[in-house]
Amino acid sequence: MVNEKMLALGTSRSVIRELFEYGRKRAAIVGAENVFDFSLGNPSVPAPASVNEEAIRLLRESDPVTLHGYTSAAGDPAVKNTLAAALNRRFGMDYTGENLYCTVGAAAALCCCLRGLCCSEDEFIVFAPYFPEYKVFIEGAGGKMALVPPEIESFQIDFDALEKLLNPRTKAVIVNSPNNPSGVVYSTGTITKLAALLNAKSTEYGHPIYIIADEPYREIVYDDAEVPYIPHFYKNTLVCYSWSKSLSIPGERIGYVAVPKAVDEWERVFAAIAGAGRSLGYVNASSLFQRVAAACVNDTADLSVYAENRRLLLDGLLSMGFTCVEPGGTFYLFPRSLEPDDIAFSERAKAHDLLLVPGSGFGAPGHVRISYCVPTERIRRALPVFEALARDYR
Repeated sequence: MVNEKMLALGTSRSVIRELFEYGRKRAAIVGAENVFDFSLGNPSVPAPASVNEEAIRLLRESDPVTLHGYTSAAGDPAVKNTLAAALNRRFGMDYTGENLYCTVGAAAALCCCLRGLCCSEDEFIVFAPYFPEYKVFIEGAGGKMALVPPEIESFQIDFDALEKLLNPRTKAVIVNSPNNPSGVVYSTGTITKLAALLNAKSTEYGHPIYIIADEPYREIVYDDAEVPYIPHFYKNTLVCYSWSKSLSIPGERIGYVAVPKAVDEWERVFAAIAGAGRSLGYVNASSLFQRVAAACVNDTADLSVYAENRRLLLDGLLSMGFTCVEPGGTFYLFPRSLEPDDIAFSERAKAHDLLLVPGSGFGAPGHVRISYCVPTERIRRALPVFEALARDYR
């Protein structure tokens, strides 16, 4: 006998992964150059040279026993102190290494926060459109996900809908800005209003409602867009981060949770997150890449490639009659599908070997996600294919 819920998760792929696998099969038939795969959020630009250089330096110059040995469960103290100092310079915080828990990427950071916070009957609020794995993570922690429907004109927060969902069982809300899949950056006004509402409800319910800030796309922004650092606006904020996108190292799975000292009983909250990491088997993120991340904390990959891809794709789609909220960050577009049924639209796109992820899986039917972290030439070659798809609806 096995756990049936885990069996279901293990035997069914996400829609994103299903499309990706479909693309691989089509590529074997028609040639990879004839399949326009915009399914996965897998960075196409290489990591900065500093990443490889530092990894090689460490491998050549460090004591191999120390380099490949265990660190402290929450991360190497010197690494955490370096990261804390960098965050303090950047955001004006008062972190020390004791406020940081190194994780196996942002997914582990989220899972540790959810498991560390969740008590029986707790609810966690998510804003659509949202990363589909949030539901898996929340339910895996023993919680219940409550979904705020999308405000499709701007993809900022629908506060009327949020207030209806808030209740004494609400433990936290997850804020993903810049947002996957819409690319929208929550404005300072949105974050200020959210903080005021959660402060009022925390007082009313007699317990804190946390914000879990999921920030792997923080550095990928356009036109000088400002991404508010949420701990400045709301004290009970836990920050989850990964270098997967900023350094283009998703396969290295390295990130952290930051628990500011302003968080109510922050030491207990941090200990619960650490305990969750222990329970989940997430202790001791890669010792090599902890050190690489610390050395490269001020670096990024060449993110200008995504700005060019965004310009080409957004301008092209708008000229064809698509409607799309302009993304302020990430490497995703989330246009409205050209028919109300986004799943049917995605299937029609597949007839052109154009792979677009239906928005229904992100809680926003009637849209599709286009991941443009691809070679720029693929976008140029895909534009006539998008035009052919659009002609199908004229």
